[in-house]
Amino acid sequence: MGAKVRLSEDSYKSESICVHYRKSIYLPKYKSYHMKHHFADFLDRTGNYWTIIPNNERFIYSLDDEVTDKNSIRIITIGKNDRHWKLIFEFPNLEELTLHEPSKEQLEAISSLTQLKRLRITHARPKNIEFIESLENIEELVFEYVSGFSDLSPLNKLKKLRSLHLECLRRVHDFSGLAGIDTLKYLYINGTLDWNQPIANFTFLEGLPNLEVLKLIWITNKSDYPALIPILKLKHLKTIHIPDSAFTAKEYAFLEVALPGVDGAVYEPYSEYISGTYYFLGKGSGYVKCSSPFAEEKCDKFIQEYEIMKQQAISIIEKNL
Repeated sequence: MGAKVRLSEDSYKSESICVHYRKSIYLPKYKSYHMKHHFADFLDRTGNYWTIIPNNERFIYSLDDEVTDKNSIRIITIGKNDRHWKLIFEFPNLEELTLHEPSKEQLEAISSLTQLKRLRITHARPKNIEFIESLENIEELVFEYVSGFSDLSPLNKLKKLRSLHLECLRRVHDFSGLAGIDTLKYLYINGTLDWNQPIANFTFLEGLPNLEVLKLIWITNKSDYPALIPILKLKHLKTIHIPDSAFTAKEYAFLEVALPGVDGAVYEPYSEYISGTYYFLGKGSGYVKCSSPFAEEKCDKFIQEYEIMKQQAISIIEKNL
């Protein structure tokens, strides 16, 4: 029946993926096992969106107690256990900083590092992110497992921000604070394997006129159909990536019609797990065993329903152009 084959749920939990989910990694410098953070590189290295070092290389750049040539330091990683972390203010050419499990003092202090171009913050609980407002030269920003705050609007102060990776922001559900970042070309929003990132609505997309790449992975959509109608404003979008069960089937039909020529906007109406099951596109659409005598009939019926959804999407789009 021409179904697209995709990996089963178990196959997503292979070692290559499990590194994203509480895999124990021993770090000699820190004399401990870090259980709660992945060290895989989920940044899309195609194009010119990301130059920040991969996750698994962060500790290569850990701060030593003694630095002989301060002018040569361009990349550094610090955390709450680094006694001499204030040396970072003596590196005139510092361009990239990773804060891994930083202290409150460290977070607040980086506001003076206005020369930074790339910043990664992991495992932190700031009450707000106002400390970032002064970092006017930031081009690439990564937040991983940063909770405690809910307001993203300080990011609007970053007038050179090109690429933004947001992963597991526990208190954030309103992303309207992103609207107005005219320079943003790459946006990634994700939860974790055991927690979906809630998104209240997608109106913030209307305020990202130059966005080229949009990736929404483990998320929960909180708005009604057509939730993704703001995507019509993304005139420069080149790539979209959304798993095929994050939204209802009607939303995927809308995407296909709304984004002709955009990579990733076309979905198969159903796909086959390795376990021998056809899963219909969209959240709550159901499934049928490949061996069922009714499999072909049900698949054909869903294809017809999906075509109707696309026609409905066309009508909505025509009214909003």
